[in-house]
Amino acid sequence: MIKAVVTDIEGTTSSISFVKEVLFPYAAAHMENFLRQHWQDAAVQQQVKALADADDAAVDASAINSVEGANAVLQRWIREDRKATPLKTLQGMIWKAGYESGAYTAHLYADTAPALQRWHDQGLPLYVYSSGSIAAQKLFFGYSDAGDLTPLFSGYFDTTTGMKQEVESYQKIVAALNLPAEQVLFLSDIEGELDAAKAAGLQTILLDRDNSISSSAHQRVTSFADIEL
Repeated sequence: MIKAVVTDIEGTTSSISFVKEVLFPYAAAHMENFLRQHWQDAAVQQQVKALADADDAAVDASAINSVEGANAVLQRWIREDRKATPLKTLQGMIWKAGYESGAYTAHLYADTAPALQRWHDQGLPLYVYSSGSIAAQKLFFGYSDAGDLTPLFSGYFDTTTGMKQEVESYQKIVAALNLPAEQVLFLSDIEGELDAAKAAGLQTILLDRDNSISSSAHQRVTSFADIEL
């Protein structure tokens, strides 16, 4: 019996195009000005210094001692779609201003909010696990097309827990939820993530939104409406 649901965001609850065509370009366009305005802020400096410590960063610490240098690294990582925590954290800070100004709301598939509400009403704790920072996740669901959905969620996980295709990440999530792994359901559109979750003992469902995957080791659905818990 499922006792908790953990869901991915991009490609699962929401379109990949919103992230790639709205959020990423917005952060890229505003990154340098944001760094210039907030360069002395402790929270920003913490993330800038972390650029040199990110896995496989290959960033010389001297290269990020200026707004221009840090921006150059961040712009490259945005183009490469790096999942590095400092980039995700700084993007989240910029996206916050965009959401609050009404520049955009977060896209949701039409079946997402009703399913989340139904599961919440059934008493199932709901969690998010995304490569975007926890702050960005809260903004996403707080300023969604369906309104503020944050009251539906019991918690959030991001890359500070681990990378999404590593078994250990899901073991950490299960430990945090204090539930047997087989009672936790993970939803994603990425088979590599589902493989890792399944190897950790979780139940898994593949969201194949465009119905393009002919076979999978995981239960496959095209809509949240097809998931019965």
